[in-house]
Amino acid sequence: MTLSIFLDKKPQTNFHIKALIIITVIVLALNNQVRSLHSMNPTYAEIITAYSELDKNSEYARLFEGGKCDNGKPLHVFVIDKSKHFSPVKAREQKNLVLLINNGIHAGEPDGVNASLQFARELLSGKAADIPDSIIICIIPIHNVEGSMQRGCCSRVNQNGPDEYGFRANGQYLDLNRDFIKSDALNTDSWKNFFHYWNPDVLLDTHVSNGADYQYTMTLVSTQHNKLYPILGDYLHDHLSPRLFKHMKEKGQEMMHYVNTKRWNLPPDSGLIAFLETPRYSSGYAALFSTIGFIAETHMLKPYDQRLAATLDLIKSLVKICSEEKSMITALRKTAIEKNKNSKHFPVNWKLDENKFEEILFKGFEYKIVKSSITGLNRQLYDRNSPYEKKIKFYPYYKASDTITAPRFYLVPQAWKKIIPIMRSAGITVGEIKSDSMVVAEISYIEDYNTVSTPYEGRYLHSNTKISRKTEKVKIEAGDFIIPVNQDGIRYIIETLEPISVDSYFNWGFFDAILQQKEWFSDYVFEDLAAELLEADETLKNKFEEFRDSNPTVRENAFEQLYFIYKNSEYFEKGFRRYPVLRLL
Repeated sequence: MTLSIFLDKKPQTNFHIKALIIITVIVLALNNQVRSLHSMNPTYAEIITAYSELDKNSEYARLFEGGKCDNGKPLHVFVIDKSKHFSPVKAREQKNLVLLINNGIHAGEPDGVNASLQFARELLSGKAADIPDSIIICIIPIHNVEGSMQRGCCSRVNQNGPDEYGFRANGQYLDLNRDFIKSDALNTDSWKNFFHYWNPDVLLDTHVSNGADYQYTMTLVSTQHNKLYPILGDYLHDHLSPRLFKHMKEKGQEMMHYVNTKRWNLPPDSGLIAFLETPRYSSGYAALFSTIGFIAETHMLKPYDQRLAATLDLIKSLVKICSEEKSMITALRKTAIEKNKNSKHFPVNWKLDENKFEEILFKGFEYKIVKSSITGLNRQLYDRNSPYEKKIKFYPYYKASDTITAPRFYLVPQAWKKIIPIMRSAGITVGEIKSDSMVVAEISYIEDYNTVSTPYEGRYLHSNTKISRKTEKVKIEAGDFIIPVNQDGIRYIIETLEPISVDSYFNWGFFDAILQQKEWFSDYVFEDLAAELLEADETLKNKFEEFRDSNPTVRENAFEQLYFIYKNSEYFEKGFRRYPVLRLL
């Protein structure tokens, strides 16, 4: 807009000039307001300054500085507490619910960062009576501090605003929402300190999605309910999650389950499956401690102002429902924690139950396959001129592939102490052996596993791990670590220390040294000894003959034949693939 559009051929009076200035200012302000809604994304410094001002101006809020991030900056948590105690101990005494809102773990997805700040401003600038007295609201302003400082316009090429935002990875180039078990980033340790200090009953982690196109602005992941203790999981699936969806619809913000199909390139009307958040993710980690988790996923193609409004409405809806459901949530969670502590058998490694589904109404856009003008090959297209509403299948049920029978204790030799600080940061009680002794323990041996061909989040992740167990008499030494299983974090202990669990410490590579054989043999020397071994041991001889008969190619490989004899003799090293964490029964 230019001033010339207001000018005519006549000389302007002072009145006309003043009116012109006023109109121009109003129009420019409106333009800036529209622009700010779409493009404004405060920096890390501006966000922390804004929360500091709220701390200064409200007696009901405090901004706490916690541990460091990988770039040396602190992680913050902003706490709104009408009682003004700002203490998790007092919160439990008063039977309040604790809600933790986590923002900016992917710093290029800023919707929750700004919506949470707007929520806090609205709540604290109103009447004190508007602040709920039944819940404590904890807000992590920005989880990925380093990523938020790598601001740019273009790393999320499909995202519709804002004009500038942070980057997905942190200072170590890690995706922090894959780091909750391995804890490679200081951000993760600092976050876990906040999490276990406040011990939240409910977690909301805010994101912006990628993927298919559809009509909804907000989609939601609810903690996979089958993973929770049944009374808590059933309550989430049957009551709490549906109520949240209903409340958002009443506010004009109809939500959908996170749009996750069986294969990445299938359209939504092929059916949706509930996203399985294993413990590497924030909500999967929280579930190990019976915390109900939600992941907000606004749709990347919707304008930023619409995504921001939807996230704000979700926060308000969740706060309202948590206030009203406080007694039920806290009571069920307390029961779930106690039941887990006294359980003996724990399901792990979940798979989709394809025999159970629900029918839901889905609002999407017609999916088409057309020719690409670039490649000349087929490409996907969602036609926004062809919206539809149709019933589709939703698969929200999972079942465990494996079950672990818990021991009374796990014992970690002090040589493998690198996992101990991670366990303690997860709130796990770890003791130390005071004197040397002999014990009977279960030993696990790694029989098979798969490994990714390229690094995954800085590690060569294992999967499909298979083990065998033997009961042996072993020596434990003063300084070794002992972990009682009967504690609040029992699910975390099982998931991390049992090698077959999908996000176990073994699968994340903490014990990779045992996978490399350290001693070998010289074949020309071992040849004579091998003959003596076969001559002296009829059982070994029969096993050797069976091995050769069942593997025809082995008959042409002298080394493989000798290695079989070596591996099945007393000369083979005892520590190869011997998992060092003991199970004490």
